[in-house]
Amino acid sequence: MTGATQRHLVVVGGGMVAQRLVEALVARDTAETWRVSVFAEEPLKPYDRVALTSYFSARDADELTLGDPALWDDPRVSLHRDRGIIEIDREAKQVTDRLGQVWDYDELVLATGSSAAMPPILGNDLPGVFVYRTIDDVAALRGWVEAKRADGAGARFDRPVRGAVIGGGLLGLEAAGALKALDAQATVIQFGTHLMDAQIDLGGGQALTRLINDLGIAVRTDTATQQMRPSKRTGHVGRLDFADGGRLDVDVVVVATGVRPRDELARAAGLPIGERGGVVVDLACHTEDPHVWAVGEVACIEGRCIGLVAPGYAMAEVVADRLLGGDATFPGADTATKLKLQGVDVASFGDAFGRTEGAMEVVFADPVAGIYKKLVLSDDGRTLLGGVFVGDASPYASLRPLLGSELPGDPSAYLVPDGGGGGGLAGLELPDDAAVCSCNNVLAGTIRGAVTEHGCTDLAGVKGCTKAGTSCGSCLPLVKKITTTELEKAGVEVSDALCEHFELSRAQLFDAVRVADLHTFSEIIDRFGHITDPTAGPGRGCDICKPVIGSILASLGNGHILEGEQATLQDTNDHVMANMQKDGTYSVVPRIPGGEITPDGLLVIGQVAKDFGLYTKITGGQRIDMFGARIEQLPQIWKRLVERGFESGHAYGKSLRTVKSCVGSTWCRYGVQDSVAMAVELELRYRGLRSPHKLKLGVSGCARECAEARGKDVGVIATDKGWNVYVGGNGGFTPRHAKLLAEDLSSEELIRTIDRFLMYYIRTADRLQRTAPWIEDVEGGLDGVRDVIMSDSLGIAADLDAAMAEHVGAYRDEWAAVLEDPEKLRRFGSFVNAPETPDPDLAYVNERGQIRPATPAERDEEAADLIRPVVIAGATLEVRS
Repeated sequence: MTGATQRHLVVVGGGMVAQRLVEALVARDTAETWRVSVFAEEPLKPYDRVALTSYFSARDADELTLGDPALWDDPRVSLHRDRGIIEIDREAKQVTDRLGQVWDYDELVLATGSSAAMPPILGNDLPGVFVYRTIDDVAALRGWVEAKRADGAGARFDRPVRGAVIGGGLLGLEAAGALKALDAQATVIQFGTHLMDAQIDLGGGQALTRLINDLGIAVRTDTATQQMRPSKRTGHVGRLDFADGGRLDVDVVVVATGVRPRDELARAAGLPIGERGGVVVDLACHTEDPHVWAVGEVACIEGRCIGLVAPGYAMAEVVADRLLGGDATFPGADTATKLKLQGVDVASFGDAFGRTEGAMEVVFADPVAGIYKKLVLSDDGRTLLGGVFVGDASPYASLRPLLGSELPGDPSAYLVPDGGGGGGLAGLELPDDAAVCSCNNVLAGTIRGAVTEHGCTDLAGVKGCTKAGTSCGSCLPLVKKITTTELEKAGVEVSDALCEHFELSRAQLFDAVRVADLHTFSEIIDRFGHITDPTAGPGRGCDICKPVIGSILASLGNGHILEGEQATLQDTNDHVMANMQKDGTYSVVPRIPGGEITPDGLLVIGQVAKDFGLYTKITGGQRIDMFGARIEQLPQIWKRLVERGFESGHAYGKSLRTVKSCVGSTWCRYGVQDSVAMAVELELRYRGLRSPHKLKLGVSGCARECAEARGKDVGVIATDKGWNVYVGGNGGFTPRHAKLLAEDLSSEELIRTIDRFLMYYIRTADRLQRTAPWIEDVEGGLDGVRDVIMSDSLGIAADLDAAMAEHVGAYRDEWAAVLEDPEKLRRFGSFVNAPETPDPDLAYVNERGQIRPATPAERDEEAADLIRPVVIAGATLEVRS
């Protein structure tokens, strides 16, 4: 449909719900009926406000950007950032932006969200008082705390920054966690009887207080803040006075007492407003005006505004459907909530307070462990009405979709730990209308349909088809379980077998080889595999299992990759320890640890490249790549490099590639740690480490992140207290940002943490599985990985440490080893009877049988890259002497 005939949709607001509306409309509008203009007040693309606290660690808004960036490149979509709408003219069907430009619309959607509520406390306008709503709020808060910390560093009585959070709900607790992450003291001030009193009951609140206290955060409940007083020295906020006569000295205050709908545009336009604010809409999200809609927190639907993202997403889907001629209606609000605070597991859903008439409660409490679990059931004890989980929310993902359904068996079986709970949950069969992914409103039946109707055979396919698990990700274990179950029902064998020769998965095979202490492919396939062709000799196997076993043996320190039978297991690149290029030549990449190189080193690489006529390119990993080498030249090039102190950069292997770094505190005025020294140490430690897929690391000397560490499998970012380590950043077709694993580690703690992460990954990942999807597959996701690495939950930490120490002690440069072994050197020749090319007597026979000698240019060393022995149909090649 042409632009002239397209209808124009204007979306006012650039938040999460606006993004979902545009995404849903564009995906379904195959006839291209609509063009969409989005007007956002903030200068950023729509970002994940639910994960706002992570910005304290990331300090990079791009990490929070929602959805596929290509959405905003669609010619049907225009995103106007930092250009909020200031006026609506309903009669003319026009809006005016803050720059004074007027825009016509056919339909208008209000997605203006809400603003942080500021209670009428005397002194709430003092410097140092913050709300907690946008990235700008978070950035300002962080800057204030860092400035206060710097001011106090030289004081006579050095002390931490003292912080307080007014409001003990979801956002307040996340704000308190953020203050602790900034090394500030934190006290939560709650007006009600217990924390999160809108989501959990008193018993859950008491358990939660113990968990919060364990994090070093103080809690004051039943406390009303009466006044904020300024410091006499600075004029900034310095003290809180409470209604009970108490007081608290502070340097910073965060107010998190709720939100208010941003309905001022609608009010000015004369649209009906709810009793407690918000634009009144019907179940189709229509306002009184037939051409104006409202979605998200600004919409007053069924008499209330809902401050959760899942109902907002549901409204966005309704409006997208209606704009395309559908008749969808709002399905009701899913008010389930889950606290996202490291070290604290809290979730609730449904009638968490047991207000339904006749409701009964089943409670499991372990005060010592800080665990409280409650199910709310109908009066007959069979139908699930709600639940509360504190300290252990593992049943939440499986039970929440069963809200309103009968539970099979004894309800207590879903609450008690270990065998009881696991057995109960394992037997659950969700009905098709059970909501599995509340963020994206994906039902169990939709996930099953992705398998049975759309041919999805793995978790990644189901996620792409249904969008389940693509937002907060908390439902992924359940999505995977349903997918696997449905595949099994459909008669599809769900097997993690490596290939036809091995029924074991890669991880199982790794452990089997390690425990059995096997050292050859023949031993391994005889012991654990199936020999499909007994006459095939040592090379039997396939292109899947042979490289995998080659990698496993290399990971277990089984000698050089070209030693004996191992040589037959290698992929093309590993077989010659260089990368084959499209023209049949090879590239040579010497290791340059951390990107640090001396002028003499640069001269050596330059002279080698010049002498062999190689093309040079500086890579994104801070190394120098030399292209155009023939196979028989590789040992000659290596020899020159090894003699001058270089070694293999392993650019050809599924192994550590590079550790990228900025210049750090040595040169940069912003650097707080020596990132170059750390990068060099890490690269020398992990060089030659074979793994299921390539590995890349990065080390940044400060939070400005010049080394792009969060795009790496392991990223390290310096803080003024040590190092933060991130894991699971991957590039490629599905780029992923790394997620925070641990904070403020010493150098010794950092290296131990990375040692264990890499070894755990190497031992348990599937073949060719990058670190990002591997983390998703680990039970418990990133939290599960953290438990293994930091808390030794599996009791294998010492084993992982020993394995890495063995690797470090056994490392030897692969290039140097080839140069010392005549048998290995024999592999590097263009032709068996002409290892030194170009041969002056080389001649070619074309497909018509005509013989011609090589041209002078082909024999010229400077033009050696023109010689390409290529086999084509009907052609033969002779070497004449």
